[in-house]
Amino acid sequence: MPMFRHSYPFDPTYSHDLAALLSIAAPAEPADFAPFWRDLYSRARSVPVAPTLQEISSPQPRIRVFEVEFTSLNGVRIGGWLTRPRADPVERGVVVSHGYGGRDEPDFHLPFKRAALIFPCARGISRSARADVPSDPYAHVLHGIQRPESYVHGGCAADTVWCAASALLELFPMAARRLDYLGISFGGGIGALALPWDQRFHRAHLNVPSFGHHPLRLSLPCVGSGEAVRSYQRQTGRALDTLRYFDAAVAARYLQLPLHIAAARFDPAVPPPGQFAIYNAMAGSKQLFVLQAGHFDHAGTAAENARLLDALGYFFNHD
Repeated sequence: MPMFRHSYPFDPTYSHDLAALLSIAAPAEPADFAPFWRDLYSRARSVPVAPTLQEISSPQPRIRVFEVEFTSLNGVRIGGWLTRPRADPVERGVVVSHGYGGRDEPDFHLPFKRAALIFPCARGISRSARADVPSDPYAHVLHGIQRPESYVHGGCAADTVWCAASALLELFPMAARRLDYLGISFGGGIGALALPWDQRFHRAHLNVPSFGHHPLRLSLPCVGSGEAVRSYQRQTGRALDTLRYFDAAVAARYLQLPLHIAAARFDPAVPPPGQFAIYNAMAGSKQLFVLQAGHFDHAGTAAENARLLDALGYFFNHD
C-alpha cells in the first residue's frame, strides 16, 4: 500500500490494499432507484436552457473563451465558461465538471482538438453562487438532504451534466456527433449518478469520484464533504433515507458507455473504498488508472498527472 507521511488522525488508505479495493461491491439499491433518476432526467431535458455567451479575454491565442449562462432544473440560472478553437471548426463537445472547491476558470490542458468545451458550475458554487444555496462544501452537501426530491445533488446532476449538455448542443449542434464528459471528485460522483440516464454521451472520465457506497462512507473518517454527512448521520440517523438514492456506486451498475476512471489508493478527502466501489460496479466497458494518491500532493504528483493526461488523450481520441 502507498505510504506517505501525513498528519491526519486516520489512515487515508483505510487499511485496504489494491486487491481489497477491487473486491468492494456496491450496496443494495432502492426498488425505485432507476425510476427516480429517469424522472429527474426527463424533467431536466424538458427545461428550455436558453444559453447565452459573452466573450472574454483569452490567455490562449488559439482558444476563444466565453462566459456562459443557461437555465437548469427548477429555473435555476447556471454560470460557467465555454471554450472553442479560434480558427478550427467545432466537431465535438465536452462537458467538464469540477470538484467541491469550485472553479475559477476553464481548463486549457485537456486533450481535445476541434472541440467546444463547457465548464458549468453547480448551483451554489463559483459562477452559480446563490443566496439560497450555501457555497461551503460542508453545508452544500447537506442542502435539502431531508428528502430525495429536495436534495441539492439532484439539481447538480442537471446543472453540470444534463442541462450543460443541452446548452452546449444548442450552441453547437454539430457536437452531438461526439459528446464526452469529464468530472473530478464532486464532479466525478455527480457524473456517475447522471450519465446512466443520458444517451447523448459517447465516453466519460471520472477522476477520484465521490459519493460511492454511502453506507461504507459513513463509517470512514475523512477531511472532505463526507465528514459533514457523517456528522449529520450521528445527529439524525437519517442520512441514508436520502443518500441511498444518490449513491454513485449503485448508479454505476447502470453505466453502459465506455468509461475511464482514475481511482486513488490513498485519499484523505474521498475514501478510496468508495471510489473503487464505483469502478467495480460499472456495467460497461471500463478502464482503470490507479493513482497513488488523491487530494494529496506528493513527490510523484506531477509525473502521475502527466501519465494520466496521456492516458486520457488515448482514451478519448482512439476509439
